[in-house]
Amino acid sequence: MFPAITGLGLLALIAAGCETSHHHDHHSQGASSSSAGSAATASASTIMDGVFTPEPPPTPQQNTGPGVGYDKTPVIRGQKWRVHDKDRPVPPVVTPGARFSHGAPPPSDATVLFGGRDLSKWELADGKPAPWTVMNGFFQVAPKTKDIQTRQEFGDCQLHLEFATPSVPDGTSQGRGNSGVFFHSDFEVQVLDSYNNRTYADGQVGALYGQWPPLANPVKGPGEWNSYDIVFEAPRFDAAGKLSRPGYLTVILNGVLMHNRKELNGPTHHQATDPYKPYNSRGKISLQDHGNITRFRNIWVRGIGEYN
Repeated sequence: MFPAITGLGLLALIAAGCETSHHHDHHSQGASSSSAGSAATASASTIMDGVFTPEPPPTPQQNTGPGVGYDKTPVIRGQKWRVHDKDRPVPPVVTPGARFSHGAPPPSDATVLFGGRDLSKWELADGKPAPWTVMNGFFQVAPKTKDIQTRQEFGDCQLHLEFATPSVPDGTSQGRGNSGVFFHSDFEVQVLDSYNNRTYADGQVGALYGQWPPLANPVKGPGEWNSYDIVFEAPRFDAAGKLSRPGYLTVILNGVLMHNRKELNGPTHHQATDPYKPYNSRGKISLQDHGNITRFRNIWVRGIGEYN
């Protein structure tokens, strides 16, 4: 088992080689009104005489309207809140730096799931080729074509992924820039345009969907690229199918810690709190088609070994 600091220490190393990245942080179709904020963020840090002096950018204003969610869903096991509870406090807004692991190159032992050219490592659930659209070094959801998943299965793993929600916001709450990163079909890290977009706390970007809100909301504006660095530890079951170790997720979004080896109390499902079901602790990584044209790039994964 990994101590709590392991996921954070592992992921903190990822950013070390990314200062010279030349990836653009906007969609090729043009920057949105929020792009000016990113330009200000990038210029807030200065380099003089070889010394890097970071200056934190101001926190943007966020929607503070009434709660959005439900009041008759099941209570989450081990918590006082209901699934998607409309009264659960939303996480505080944090303005991230201009970049963190954006453009992070894969380590030598990583499997590149998308390097900018094709979706050959992905498929539909029925095994047919992934029909999402590839262009200009990224791919985007083709609405109503269903989720895509990796052809390969993984156990405990470290995942790097970059995403951008549509530059022209459309919809509200869960209908805006919605997708998700699923491990083994049942454990979701939420993808959502949570920039000035009120929704239930456990459905925010970075949430362990339906269970745990993220510790903060550091999402960039519509049309800007965000970087996810995730460590997933699969649940374990004994020979009789009894849970012997729960699953855990460590999540960093744009350099801000969302979850530090947070325990999953079962699958992360909509309006439900379901128990674990036994399996062999290996599975595929999936991306969700929620009907929004969310974009992805630079996806790689590496297995996590065990200490001697």
